[in-house]
Amino acid sequence: MGMVATEQERMAAGYSQWVARIRVPAGFLFAAVYLLAAEPRPRSMIVGCAVALVGLALRAASAGVLEKNRRLAVAGPYAHTRNPLYLGSAIAALGFSIAAGVGWLFLLLAIFFVAVYVPVMRSEATRLQELFPAEYAAYAQAVPLLVPRLTPWKPRDSNHASFTWQRYWGNHEYRAAAAFALITAVLAAKLWWMGGD
Repeated sequence: MGMVATEQERMAAGYSQWVARIRVPAGFLFAAVYLLAAEPRPRSMIVGCAVALVGLALRAASAGVLEKNRRLAVAGPYAHTRNPLYLGSAIAALGFSIAAGVGWLFLLLAIFFVAVYVPVMRSEATRLQELFPAEYAAYAQAVPLLVPRLTPWKPRDSNHASFTWQRYWGNHEYRAAAAFALITAVLAAKLWWMGGD
């Protein structure tokens, strides 16, 4: 039984590592399919882009407190969920799915997120456990992997990073803002091309 569990864990770890390597190219492929299939309408654009903007704001707030591999992030959005960047990405993707006005893109998004981001989150949890063994155990017990808790978790040690624009820029989060602007511009152009009724 132990040997089977170990083999399954090894296979899961291998899949997580493979997904971590291909998630960016897979994301570009998903974006290409999305932009080709999108059939935006004014109402879907307004609602969808507003939802996507919420996801973008969550990502920005998260990137501003994150010090990768140097300190465990537990402040700001990290006090509610261990993966606010991925939650922000999911909300932004949901918003853009609404903006696209094509129902089957929701299903494609859900499959993509479960197949790519869930294994990556689990792999990153293992890495953080190795980097910050004492801190991460208490944090993981109190804060959910993705779905946020309503009240912020407060660690005993209050010496944790707060938001700075320097961290935001250092984590290259401006790329997400640029992607938001580009996708919105392409959808707007497509809406104009289709007649925008």
